[in-house]
Parts: sequence; structure tokens; C-alpha cells
Amino acid sequence: MKQIPQGPLQARELRGAHSGPFDLDLPPGCCTVLSGPSGIGKSLLLRMLADLDPNQGRVSLAGISRESVPASSWRRLVTYLAAESGWWEDDVAAHFTDLDAVRPLLPQVNLDPALLQAQVLQLSTGERQRLALLRAVVQNPRFLLLDEPTAALDPASRDGVEQLLKRLQAQGTGLLLVSHDSEQARRLADARLQLDSQGLREVAQ
Repeated sequence: MKQIPQGPLQARELRGAHSGPFDLDLPPGCCTVLSGPSGIGKSLLLRMLADLDPNQGRVSLAGISRESVPASSWRRLVTYLAAESGWWEDDVAAHFTDLDAVRPLLPQVNLDPALLQAQVLQLSTGERQRLALLRAVVQNPRFLLLDEPTAALDPASRDGVEQLLKRLQAQGTGLLLVSHDSEQARRLADARLQLDSQGLREVAQ
């Protein structure tokens, strides 16, 4: 895969079968919070940016077009994290290629490192949500597209996730975060977008 420098994630005329067109400019190292009514297509927008759902339009990272990057590589660079994460093996550890990389991150989001030896069926919804986030983080994405990443969490765990996200930002990772929590948006957002029946627009902080 070609080396891609740090730079913005941009979309022009991005559209799906029933949504768009969308224009986006997401800077590296910044958190953009996306809000809007349920069912309006926020998750679909994130999935189109990650090239997980059929779409048309131009998407680029640091000026390099999505089409010039293998799909699997693009999805590691521009990583979508669903509100309900997918698990395909029985053991938690089987979902991580580098256990040494993820182990020190677990306490940062209020998780016991012993969970790496657990079965997925033993996990709570909140544990699965945080482990899926760490699974994405250890891939070193340039942008994380996060669909309500703290929806199932208690306040202490939510705070740990938010602090981790701020540390990732400080390292240059860009964030596009769907949240219905106005207080969370106030804590995290460098910019805010609203998606509704009128389309996608930037809103004042």
C-alpha cells in the first residue's frame, strides 16, 4: 500500500441510493460530532465514507483518492465502528492480532485485562463496545468513524473512552462521532454537523 501522509478526509458529491449528496472536509486531529434525528442516515454516511455501503462520489484522504487504495487498506485507514460491534470468533483474544498492543489500553477504558481470556458470550454490551473500539484503535487508523461509541456505557466508562479519544486526537487521529448527547458534543466537538431532512450542514458550537 502506498504511504499516505497526514491530511484531511474529504468527500464531494457523496451519495447512496437514498441519501446525499454530501460534501465533507474533516481535518486530522479534530473531532467532528454529527447529530440528527434517528433514521435520517447518519450511520449510512459513516459507512459510505468507509466504503462499506454502495456509494458514488469522490472521497480522498490527504488528497489521495479512495479508488487508488485497496479497499481493505482504506478501511484500516478510515475505520468505521458500528454501534453494535461484530464478533466472529468465540474467544475475545482471537479478534486481536497484537495482544501486547491492546493490553495497556484496557484499563484506560475501565476494562479488566483478564477480559482478553474471556468468551465473547460472557461480555456485557458495554464491554463489547469498548473492546471493539480498542480493536479499531490498535490498527492505527487515520480517521475513526464512531457510531454512538458510548451509548451503552456508565459515566465512568464513558469518561475513560472520551479521554482515550482525546489522546488519539492529540496524536493526529481524526474523529467523526455520531452522538445524541449534547453534553458529550460540548466536551468533545471541535466542529459540529447536523443531518436532517434539509441535508447536511455545519452548526455553530
